[in-house]
Amino acid sequence: MIRRSTTESKFYSPANGEYDLFPAGDATPTVSLTVVVPSYNEQSRLPAMLDESIELLEAKSATDPEFSYEIIVVDDGSRDDTTKVALQYTESYGTDKVRVLTLDRNRGKGGAVQMGVLSSRGSQILMADADGATRFADLDRLLRAMDGLPERKGIAIGSRAHKVDEAVATRSFFRNVLMYCFHFLVWIMCVRTIKDTQCGFKLFSRQEAITLFSILHVQRWAFDVELLFLAEQLSIPMAEVPVNWTEIEGSKIVPVFSWLQMGWDILLIRVRYLFGFWSIADHKKFQ
Repeated sequence: MIRRSTTESKFYSPANGEYDLFPAGDATPTVSLTVVVPSYNEQSRLPAMLDESIELLEAKSATDPEFSYEIIVVDDGSRDDTTKVALQYTESYGTDKVRVLTLDRNRGKGGAVQMGVLSSRGSQILMADADGATRFADLDRLLRAMDGLPERKGIAIGSRAHKVDEAVATRSFFRNVLMYCFHFLVWIMCVRTIKDTQCGFKLFSRQEAITLFSILHVQRWAFDVELLFLAEQLSIPMAEVPVNWTEIEGSKIVPVFSWLQMGWDILLIRVRYLFGFWSIADHKKFQ
């Protein structure tokens, strides 16, 4: 079962000083788009990302009366003032547009995104990293790609695959070896149709998002691989879309250790589904 504490079930409203309940994961959508922003110790990088995204979303709302949005900042057990910084945006824009979900403990990026998705109100759900490495204006590219999928349902996946040659030129030989080994391991074990599984800019139709994140087991960096593995197994349509991406200082990934950990998680994903420890048919109910 996917569990959350009482405090993780509520968001704070600075306007009245009260806490309100997040909707259930299977609730009927009431806004066009939810943006889920997993954040761990992001007090410094978060404001620039929120400023960029809110400016674009507000402009979109102004030109399209039918478009509405919410941003859910998920504070993944931060030790800094991430929640305090995010609540400043709630105070400015209101809880209908910016909500903060503060987790009791650090779950990992996958766990943070999972909790945000299962607290959302959007017909479509975008996961976007707090560092703002992907230009938020590329949301339009994902929306167009989603429109091209059957019944506008599935996943539009931001991709940096077109930047591989540039990355190879700037990385050390050892890091390039690790990168190629990781990509090969992903391809041989889990995901065959997507070149870049790890870009943190993905757009989901609601039902597909709720289905995938209700099954998700991996809580840390390799959660993207499990998500896309599940999508392939469930024949969920996917489109890979080139996006503008810039490396931002302050990454939480430790180059060698994190890649080795992700490699181990990928092996476990394959083994656990192969031998039935995890079941794709096991659509967990959100609590």
